[in-house]
Amino acid sequence: MNALNGIRVLDLTRVLAGPFSAQILSDLGAEVIKIEQPGKGDDARQMGPFQQGESMYYMANNRNKKGITLNLKSKEGKKIFLDLVKESDIVIENYRPGTMEKLELGYDVLKIVNPAIIYGSVSGFGHTGRYSKRPGYDIIAQAMSGIMSTTGWPQTGPTRTGTPLGDVLGGLWCAIGILAAIQAREKTGRGQKVDIALIDAAVATMANITMIYLTEGRLPQLIGNRYESTYPYDSFTCSDGQCVIGVANNKLWAKFCQVICRDELIDTERFRNVPDRVTNYAELKDIVEEWTSKHTREETVQLLLQAGVPAAPIYTIDQVVDDPHIAQDREMFFTQRHPKAGTITLTGSPLKLSDTPVTLDQPAPTLGQHTEEILHHLLGFNAEEIMKLKKQNVI
Repeated sequence: MNALNGIRVLDLTRVLAGPFSAQILSDLGAEVIKIEQPGKGDDARQMGPFQQGESMYYMANNRNKKGITLNLKSKEGKKIFLDLVKESDIVIENYRPGTMEKLELGYDVLKIVNPAIIYGSVSGFGHTGRYSKRPGYDIIAQAMSGIMSTTGWPQTGPTRTGTPLGDVLGGLWCAIGILAAIQAREKTGRGQKVDIALIDAAVATMANITMIYLTEGRLPQLIGNRYESTYPYDSFTCSDGQCVIGVANNKLWAKFCQVICRDELIDTERFRNVPDRVTNYAELKDIVEEWTSKHTREETVQLLLQAGVPAAPIYTIDQVVDDPHIAQDREMFFTQRHPKAGTITLTGSPLKLSDTPVTLDQPAPTLGQHTEEILHHLLGFNAEEIMKLKKQNVI
């Protein structure tokens, strides 16, 4: 049994934020029906990397889903969609606000058809507010949330994080909101709208960085890998690479000083407490790297870990994939057999539930793979009716 067995989701999303959100629900056991445009499908199907002509970008965010095609601009397509809504628990979309309303399929319509429906929406700026109609992408969210203004070094200028953080955060918050709405519906019997903006999700992740300005009136700057609130909490150069060290409090500071055989630094006035070390970070970085530069990355990390001081190597992606704890013990990479791409390797789920574990057994659907199955078993269409819909370009 999975945590969301019995929950049915209609997934109208495309590219990343929305599909990622719906995939979280599918991993948890929900039946997710991916609805795509006939003949074209999700834009991500055209995005690389590719394996045997199939988009791995698409597969990374659409596993465990069933796939159908449906023309929502056609009268018959709208009717089929509304019939599906009657049989479902959740609808997720990530169109620009107003698009579903133009199709006459917005939340105000869907909640009449099914008062228990939960409507999850991910957009750039949300469904309310003066910017709501603006297009939104990951880089827009990172730019306007302050993330880019505090990522990078003074000489590099504002920098986008290497991962599409804005999209991922938007997808996570949408899934969290939907799960909360499911719980609320258990009490009220009513569904509700979950309105997630990429910009809001990105602003929320700034956490204590924004507090610096709100509390002190000081604008956080580009400071590289250094942390504003404690030190040494940074990246450091070893003899053969780089590592990170996280000395977050005085107890760890004492341990660190003992490891590098500099006990006199423990009570040195300019390093004694966290604020002192933050103020004098430049001098302290030189002291730390005087020690790390004499050791390999592996030696540095192991010496610190043995003393209970947080430290880690800075991995490249191949090293992440090859790490036995990440790849094997935590099962963060797994293989599937796809009908067109063959054997594929995907990133696993970080959700480890002891009683209702996630299931990762179904590859992403080919375009329209389950259309006939869904229309027949869920809505009762016969073969002749399905063929007619195909000729009318409804499916």
